Amino acid sequence: MALTPQNSEAFMREVDDAVRQDQLATFWERYGRWVFGAVIVGLALFGAWLYWQHYSKQQSDAVSEQFAKVLDGANGGGTPDAKALDALTQTSQPGFAASAQLVKAGTAARKGDTKGAIAAYKAMAADTKLDQPYRDLALIRQSALEFDTLAPQQIVDRLKPLAIEGAPWFGSAGEMTAIAYMKLRKPDLAGPIFAAIAKDDNAPPSIRSRARQMAGLLGIDAVEVPVEPTEG
Repeated sequence: MALTPQNSEAFMREVDDAVRQDQLATFWERYGRWVFGAVIVGLALFGAWLYWQHYSKQQSDAVSEQFAKVLDGANGGGTPDAKALDALTQTSQPGFAASAQLVKAGTAARKGDTKGAIAAYKAMAADTKLDQPYRDLALIRQSALEFDTLAPQQIVDRLKPLAIEGAPWFGSAGEMTAIAYMKLRKPDLAGPIFAAIAKDDNAPPSIRSRARQMAGLLGIDAVEVPVEPTEG
């Protein structure tokens, strides 16, 4: 008996469904274990990632608390716990490790161990594993301790990359560079740097004040004139 068009379409759908079911069953027979294994591995990796995130945060919080205690010991010119500070310099948290190294070097300088402090800052400045801001700050502090023993041109050459208007450490690096230019009898180069520092909102107020005075002595107006608001 011939099938009507409607019956033919229903029959074909049933055939397609049967074929698909057979293909699906064959697929699961061949690859089911691998798919199930991949899902299990994926869930395990995701769980491990969540645990690592939680563990890292706990570690970071613990190191932060230890560092706060060390800073409390260093406040007011005190001496931080040496063992705790040494431990922090070896922590796996790079930011805290670098900060601890800076505190350790600064403590040595305050205790009169200038040679040790210079060596510590020099090592940090040369350590390519540290983030650049820490290296730059170490170089500036090293240069400040060595300022009176170095030739002025050495200061200029060393701090030139940092004594750029808009750079993060422009205030400190620029001030030492400008003073070095003064020692080199180049006030024409020192004056503009002092004036730029005086107008730099990111520079510490004490450095800006000194720079404004020096610029004035060199005949450069470094006083900012407030802009009058325009009437609408």
